[in-house]
Amino acid sequence: MKAKNKGAGTIKPKKYTFMQLLKRDWSLWMFCIPGIVLTFIFSYIPMYGVQIAFRKFNARAGIWGSEWVGMRYFVRFFESPYFGQTISNTLILSLYSLIVSFPIPIVLALMLNSFRHAKYRKVIQTVTYAPNFISTIVMCGMLILFLSPSVGIINNVIKMFGGEAVNFMAKKEYWRHLYVWSGVWQGMGWSSVIYFAALSGISPELHEAAKCDGATKFQLIRYIDLPSILPTATILLIMNCGSILSIGFEKAYALQNDLNLSVSEIISTYVYKVGLIDNNMSYSSAIGLFNTLVNMVMLIIVNTVSDKLSGNSLF
Repeated sequence: MKAKNKGAGTIKPKKYTFMQLLKRDWSLWMFCIPGIVLTFIFSYIPMYGVQIAFRKFNARAGIWGSEWVGMRYFVRFFESPYFGQTISNTLILSLYSLIVSFPIPIVLALMLNSFRHAKYRKVIQTVTYAPNFISTIVMCGMLILFLSPSVGIINNVIKMFGGEAVNFMAKKEYWRHLYVWSGVWQGMGWSSVIYFAALSGISPELHEAAKCDGATKFQLIRYIDLPSILPTATILLIMNCGSILSIGFEKAYALQNDLNLSVSEIISTYVYKVGLIDNNMSYSSAIGLFNTLVNMVMLIIVNTVSDKLSGNSLF
């Protein structure tokens, strides 16, 4: 009887082989080919050079002709006086940036989504998007110029009110705040775009039904908008945690000087100095590989925790 009920009215989906699927959707697969080829060329083939981290690299001898030294450069980095400083600076800067810059685009998207004046909303969106199109080096130049103790507009205002000029870029206690908040100003508008896309997929009927029940704007955001973008926010948080030690090199190096070096020396700037300036490719490759392994482990851990807590994960 069970077998009869189980099979009654059940239509089994047709199973396709890989070749049948390829033949059926060949036009879609053609669109994938350029991305697959580029990924293979620029992401997988370069993995061949990872072994430089385990060899005493000699450009004349090539990778295979260079002497194999095993874990020598990893041990050298772990025993280096710069190890603790670069790791701590990178972690502090990365976590500070994550804590500040991750929720602000969400708040901006939720606020603008509930703002009903379309004309003014477009103006605000344009103003917040615009800094994203300023290059990193130009923005660093603007910061240095605005904060200059002699000609900077900030110090001119301070002196106007009777204060003394402050060399902000030479004060290490200000450096991290300048780095993080300038990044928030530059990227919050563009980062909010993906949340706008998620909010646009919410059915207007949900809002209308909630309003009929007397829901306020805050309740609409709390019980409808925020839960709807939570899966998107979770995925982006996982991806950000997966690059926790991969802070951009350009901005940190452009804002760096001898007076703030104790807080501005991060892994990427240290790799640049030992790899290109000191011409020690093997040592810099070992540091870069260590950085990648830490990021990979963090990605797996955060993804697993997110999957168990919320059911949302990358894989």
